[in-house]
Amino acid sequence: MTDVRTVSETDFEGWLRALNTGFLREPGPNEDQIEAHRRQCVSSRMLGAFDGDRCVATFRSFAQELTAVGGAFVPANAISNVTVTPTHRRRGLLTRMMSRDLAAAKERGDVVATLIAAEYPIYGRYGFGPATWTTQWTVEVPRAGLDPRWSGPEDGGRIDLVDGEELRKLGPELHERVRRAQPGAVSRDELWWQKITGTVLFVKDWTEPFFAVYRSASGEVEGLVSYRSDDNWHDKQPHNTADVSWLLATTPAAEGALWRYLCSIDWITKVKSGWRGPDDLLPFFLPDPRAARVTDHADWLWVRILDVVRALEARTYEGTGSLVLEVVDEGGLAGGRFRLEASPEGASCTPAGGAAVDLTLPVGELATVWLGDESLVRLAALGRVREEREGAARKADALFRTSGRPWCPDIF
Repeated sequence: MTDVRTVSETDFEGWLRALNTGFLREPGPNEDQIEAHRRQCVSSRMLGAFDGDRCVATFRSFAQELTAVGGAFVPANAISNVTVTPTHRRRGLLTRMMSRDLAAAKERGDVVATLIAAEYPIYGRYGFGPATWTTQWTVEVPRAGLDPRWSGPEDGGRIDLVDGEELRKLGPELHERVRRAQPGAVSRDELWWQKITGTVLFVKDWTEPFFAVYRSASGEVEGLVSYRSDDNWHDKQPHNTADVSWLLATTPAAEGALWRYLCSIDWITKVKSGWRGPDDLLPFFLPDPRAARVTDHADWLWVRILDVVRALEARTYEGTGSLVLEVVDEGGLAGGRFRLEASPEGASCTPAGGAAVDLTLPVGELATVWLGDESLVRLAALGRVREEREGAARKADALFRTSGRPWCPDIF
């Protein structure tokens, strides 16, 4: 029988080879990759499935903080590096690793588990639900209607290019301010900044990006962007693309200035936005918003509730009301009947015993609405949530929905 166990030092290179194989990358890691992953995995929970001495499935989780509605950070069990080698599919290896990891997360006291799903159908059966969505735009710069003479912000701010060393100094503090205001955002550790600036190399073909910083008139850092560009000419005419890896800003002024900067770079005729929030302001910074075409839209951060009481009490609510929820959890980690009493002043969630139920919903659907992005009325119409009292879904929407949509800027 295939053995599922914690990965030891002697297993590490075999585990990494299996990881590369599962993601269809060149199997054999080089020394830089081995060292980078070893640093990443120091504080991780690494599992592997082993057929004899050969690793045939990989799984890793690590400590994370997730921003709830209202700005509270909740402890999360972040899951990544999930693969099963093609020769060992459909043998229950992922289920064994997932069950072991989620049970440990529950025992540790994590409120939720998180992941970015490579494939949609896999993770619902483990109690996860898509909690944030993301959109990519491609801006056709000549159509945007921007003044080609634009040479910088008109609000007294400025934009400067910086190198990786400077970014590692400026980025963490800015990110902390951004994630406090953005439901769905996750924490970044020091290794994250080292990875994106090339100090630690996880891939063989890493190339240095450009980094630009926006400073307000008072000199405060309010925005950062990382991007790369290609070199594409036809008939002596430039057709180059600025490809944004990520853009963070604490104010609309900073965000708009960085987008206008990208569209003003000589020879750039297209800007690819990278993964943005689905209600991002980008198109409306342009005189002609149609110049920004949606080129991708997909689910992004998936959440699994591990502690219903703490999850519902951690977030804020824009309305006032009371609901009794019957949460169905086939994994046996977070099910039960709960009474939620919520108002803009705070919330309490308690076991409800024999109280009459308003809504019955699987734990994955609770995760889908927890960050405020999905409608319980829609889920009821789809048969994914059951109303036990008429109008309960609409009543719940008034509590759970938020004026702004959640967004996770990161992939992990």
